[in-house]
Amino acid sequence: MRRHRRARIVATLGPSTSSAEEIRSLFLSGVDVFRLNFSHGSHSEHSQRYKIIRELEKNLDRPIGILMDLQGPKLRIGEINGDKTNVLAGDPFTLDLKNIPGDEHRAPLPHPELFSSLSLGDEILIDDGRIILKVKENGSGYVNTQVIVGGTIYSHKGVNLPNTDLKLKALTKKDREDLEFGLCLGLDWVALSFVQRPDDLIELKNIVGDKARIMAKLEKPSALKNIEEIINLSDGIMVARGDLGVELAPEEVPAIQKRIIRKSRRAGKPVVVATQMLESMINNPAPTRAEASDVATGVYDGADALMLSAETAIGDFPSESVQIMDRIIECVEDDTAYKEITKNQLNSPEATTADAITAAARQVADTIGAAAITTYTTSGSTAVRAARERPKVPILVLTPSLATARALSIVWGIHCVHTEDAKSFKQMVEKASIHALTEGYAKRNDQIVITAGVPFGTPGATNVLRIETVI
Repeated sequence: MRRHRRARIVATLGPSTSSAEEIRSLFLSGVDVFRLNFSHGSHSEHSQRYKIIRELEKNLDRPIGILMDLQGPKLRIGEINGDKTNVLAGDPFTLDLKNIPGDEHRAPLPHPELFSSLSLGDEILIDDGRIILKVKENGSGYVNTQVIVGGTIYSHKGVNLPNTDLKLKALTKKDREDLEFGLCLGLDWVALSFVQRPDDLIELKNIVGDKARIMAKLEKPSALKNIEEIINLSDGIMVARGDLGVELAPEEVPAIQKRIIRKSRRAGKPVVVATQMLESMINNPAPTRAEASDVATGVYDGADALMLSAETAIGDFPSESVQIMDRIIECVEDDTAYKEITKNQLNSPEATTADAITAAARQVADTIGAAAITTYTTSGSTAVRAARERPKVPILVLTPSLATARALSIVWGIHCVHTEDAKSFKQMVEKASIHALTEGYAKRNDQIVITAGVPFGTPGATNVLRIETVI
């Protein structure tokens, strides 16, 4: 089950991909991590998909990551009379807490905590920015606005406030219930939606503890003000370009994507680029050339993983979407320009023994043309360091922790094997050589570079580098 590409693929499961056959097809097509989107679907549906993935993992003897994506505080318009109404540019329009269907003059917005966050001149976007309102006056339970861009307002459409620091907690009551369910299942990653400030992550970390890894979804411009601290508090980052693209000018998103990836890479945190990557493949068997270029850009930028959403959840061509993404990634990674860009993106190692050993492993492997770097890890930190170095050769990770192996499946270039830890130098060399052979990373008489920590089994104690010939 070796992947020949380095960047990973995350695929969302949904109505189009809920059976064992469909999920198996996705994995064989190239999926490394499955996303369960808790904005949709029941607990029983997610539980069934979870069981199918774990059974597939067992049958194929390959650790598979599962990411639960919490819905977060999604703001929506309430009920509209006749399900829709038209508003014209220049007209006044009111949003309020009244439990009465809306019309061309007003609409319910059932989020009482929102009104105190708004200020004069703030913009309110409805339906992904198709309707734009500007705040003229707000009070307790209402806001009077002027329509800047008119059109049709439909019931229950999403609301975005791009320039407003919302006084909302990132974790809703629904999120807490979903989180308790997901942690009991044993999911590997928890993605927190609409992160605005570091406190949002601290609250989640206090609940999750060491039961899962935490991924911050960057969807609000306000998160960019605290980006360094948010990255440091997270185990991974997702550039969620859907809502981010609504709340920012379109021309700003590409540069921000690159900036977030660079900062995440520098911090040694895996970063996922998500939303609308192959959007046209929801209904078509091939992507547009622009979409293919967008996927390629994510790879050139240095993302650890790229994510498919509706393409695999509700699309007509889920496996084909994965296969095409797989081919695009492989093509980019074979490009000389990609290799040069990757080389130029290298960050200086931190002044620690583990970082020094890992950086040296890359240099040694590249110099001698090693078949692979084989890394022993318990917590996964050594493996993430190895990936941050972006070596030319594959990274084979041996870990006694199945949870670590699953979580690392989202990290660039890593192939994890769940196995007992080495207990001596002799066993360290033997196990590394055997797995390099059996996993298809080396042939007899090839050289491999091995990193490990002594005493063996001590998390974060990488202090050994060894060159070995596979026999």
